[in-house]
Amino acid sequence: MEYIQLFWEHDLTDEPTSILYEVNTENERLAERSIDIFRDGQIHKIPDLYADVIEITPIPTVEEFNSDEYGEEFRASQITREHFEKMWNA
Repeated sequence: MEYIQLFWEHDLTDEPTSILYEVNTENERLAERSIDIFRDGQIHKIPDLYADVIEITPIPTVEEFNSDEYGEEFRASQITREHFEKMWNA
């Protein structure tokens, strides 16, 4: 597993400013779980990121997120499993 925190700089009130991903590196980089963190401090835990989607998309690497391929408003860093679990259990 790989754990990523994605920071999203924007002015949208109903979108998260940070997203934490638990990425299964042995299953095409699909997310096992994710956590959306909003500007107002609300946290939305997502146990199945692909439950309501039409197309399943792998999670990019930290390097890919930071390459500006996805836009300059995105920055990512690796985090520990412990950090992810702390946020999940909060």
